Amino acid sequence: MKTLRDIALLYRRSFVQTFRVPVWLAISFSTPLLYLALFTPLLKSLPGGSEFPPGINVLEIFLPGILALMAFMSGASAGFSTIFELQAGYTERIRVTPASRLALLIGPILSSLTWTFFFMTMIVVVAEPFGFPIHIAGLLIAYVLLALLMVLFASFSIAVALLTKEINSFAAVVNGINLPLLLLAGILLPLELGPAWMRVIGHFNPLYYVVEGDRLLAAGHLWNTTIAEGFLVMVPLTALAVVWATRVYRRAVS
Repeated sequence: MKTLRDIALLYRRSFVQTFRVPVWLAISFSTPLLYLALFTPLLKSLPGGSEFPPGINVLEIFLPGILALMAFMSGASAGFSTIFELQAGYTERIRVTPASRLALLIGPILSSLTWTFFFMTMIVVVAEPFGFPIHIAGLLIAYVLLALLMVLFASFSIAVALLTKEINSFAAVVNGINLPLLLLAGILLPLELGPAWMRVIGHFNPLYYVVEGDRLLAAGHLWNTTIAEGFLVMVPLTALAVVWATRVYRRAVS
């Protein structure tokens, strides 16, 4: 019970802090809208392929990738707040409190997850009049997969921030992995449009399984092998990331 209470308190603290920065909220919402407005027209000009059959709205392929991008970027950027808290002395002060170390990690992550889901839902609602079909059950399952993705990379990001303790080193690590992970996940363009070697490498990228599963779920498929693979990959990886980050946090504030 104490851990749950600590999580709730830290969740509220992080949630209120985010609400006090309207510029961040505006940018978080406008960025995926710009992707939809400026990138979707380019996809309509691509030659047809297995991922663009006749009669399929390009948003059915592109929007699930954008949702995965939002979850990934929200998680990967979590460490920046950790760096700022280190520099402000918050982490040093938290040493003397009896707060659960797991709660210190999970509370802010859940707050960020709440905001991310809010923006995702807004994007889906905006896209619906332009031809994106909303399958409620599929989207709810997709949100679970996206939540695992965000928690995975948020835990990794926070742990790296605590280990590096310096924003330049942290940014170098995070930015260094962002580009290959995004390109090899087929977020903006499906990997089926790329060469065979890229499709093979993509299977070693956990983000790839989330994107592929989310596209099927958003299309109304509630379960198949691809979706099952997404959960089989993400559940153990997320659990390992949370355990590792909690241990790093425990050493950092011990």
